[in-house]
Amino acid sequence: MTETPQTHSGRIAVVTGAGSGIGRGIAEALAAAGATVAVLDANGNTAEETAGRIAGAGHKAMALTCDVSRWEDVAAAAKEVEAALGPADILVNNAGISPKHAGRPAPTLEMDPAEWAQVLAVNLTGAFHGVRAFGPGMAKKGWGSIVNQSSVAAKRHVAFVGLHYSATKAGLIGMTKQLAGELGPANININALAPGRIETPLMRGVNPEVNEAIRLDTPMRRIGTPEDVAGAALYLTSEAGHFVTGQVLDIAGGWMMN
Repeated sequence: MTETPQTHSGRIAVVTGAGSGIGRGIAEALAAAGATVAVLDANGNTAEETAGRIAGAGHKAMALTCDVSRWEDVAAAAKEVEAALGPADILVNNAGISPKHAGRPAPTLEMDPAEWAQVLAVNLTGAFHGVRAFGPGMAKKGWGSIVNQSSVAAKRHVAFVGLHYSATKAGLIGMTKQLAGELGPANININALAPGRIETPLMRGVNPEVNEAIRLDTPMRRIGTPEDVAGAALYLTSEAGHFVTGQVLDIAGGWMMN
């Protein structure tokens, strides 16, 4: 097996929602590329699992329980990371939720306003909290890289997600473009990833027939993997990708083409 080039050696990376799925894949890839990774997740047990996997592979990581919808949690996590590792160089705002009811999203005309508020708090406000907490350290260093986890659902109708999910993922694209202009002078790049159907625990909560239909409608004829998304995140957070900013990269095997 070929070793991962140490493109991120010496970097401090923070990945939210890294207890499983895409977040875990990105955290492991960053660690393999030489970064020391702070694994943040609302579920402390899964955060510890990811950090343990990274340590077991001979890399460096720390785990923190953090609900990104709570400013107090994120601010405290930033202080812990800085005290233990130093100011973050990389932030991946990956944490997100997509509530289902018997495998289906709530129709907008029947949606509980509390569910709407919860999804906005985690998916969109959580990303703001991350930037607000970790961004000042990047600006002080004079180098930083941020990745926001959007979705193809931000740009097309997707029947298996609710309005709240699509709205927050579209909001992340707007946030990305605004911040690219605002943070560029501080030498911080910020981009968004827009995955299509990716093999994660969230995906397995949907009717298998839906996933198979998407696979057949995807030119590459497969469902994506967390590693597919992690590869894009590695490039955008590397020195090689640092001049790329304000962009949205689809990772969908051709299911979404601009």
